[in-house]
Amino acid sequence: MKPAKFFAVIPAAGIGRRVGGDRPKQYLEIAGRTVLEWTVSRIAAFERVKRVVIPVAADDDYFTTLACRLPAKCSAVVGGAERCHSVLNGLDALAGEAAPDDWVLVHDAARPCVQESEIERLIGELENHDCGGLLGVPVRDTLKRCDAQGSVVDTLDRTGLWQAQTPQMFRFALLRSSLEAALADGALVTDEAQAVERAGHRPRVVLGHTDNLKITHPDDLEAANRILQTGYEV
Repeated sequence: MKPAKFFAVIPAAGIGRRVGGDRPKQYLEIAGRTVLEWTVSRIAAFERVKRVVIPVAADDDYFTTLACRLPAKCSAVVGGAERCHSVLNGLDALAGEAAPDDWVLVHDAARPCVQESEIERLIGELENHDCGGLLGVPVRDTLKRCDAQGSVVDTLDRTGLWQAQTPQMFRFALLRSSLEAALADGALVTDEAQAVERAGHRPRVVLGHTDNLKITHPDDLEAANRILQTGYEV
C-alpha cells in the first residue's frame, strides 16, 4: 500500500471587512509580506505537501500580482460564496491527483503565524487516524452567553471546551463527501471539522498555540505583525 500523500487548500475568497483597509485582509501587508504570502509560505514549506490550492474570488485582481511570488506548487481556483463552497472547489481541483485516503490540510488564509512545530505535531498525531482532526487550544477565559442587548444570560462551563484553529487535516474522500452532504442539507458549516462531525465522525483535536491567531479585527493585524517580526523565518 502506497503511503498517503499530503495536499493543502487555503481558502482566500473572503473580504474581511472588519479589519478595514482598502483591500481584503489577506492582501494587507505585515512584516514585509502580504498576509497571504506569509500563510502560504508556512504550508508550502513542507516537502510532503505536494500541491497547495488557493480558492480566490472570481473578481480578485490582487492575486494575479501576487502569484509570481508564491512557490511553484501553488495554484488558484475560483472560490465560492462561503468558506465551505471555496474549500469544496479546492478539493474538486485536487480530484485528479488525490487518492481517497490522501490527506488534505485546510488552513485559513488569515492565519499567517502558524508555527512549523504545530503543523509537524498535527501531521504526526493524525497520520494514522481514521478521519483526521484539527489544531486547537483549550478555552481559558470564563465564557458568558449574552442577549441581543449585551446583558449576561448565563455563564458557561468551559470544561472540555476548545477553540478551533487551523490547519484542519482530513482524508480527501471523507472531507469531500462530508462537505457535499452538508451543502446538500443546506448547512453552511463554518469549518471542516463540523462537516465531518455531521457525517458521524469524531475528529481529534491536537494542541496548538495561541500565537496561531486569525486576523479578524485591526488589533489582530497588529498582534500578527509583532509575532512575525520576532524571528519567524521560512
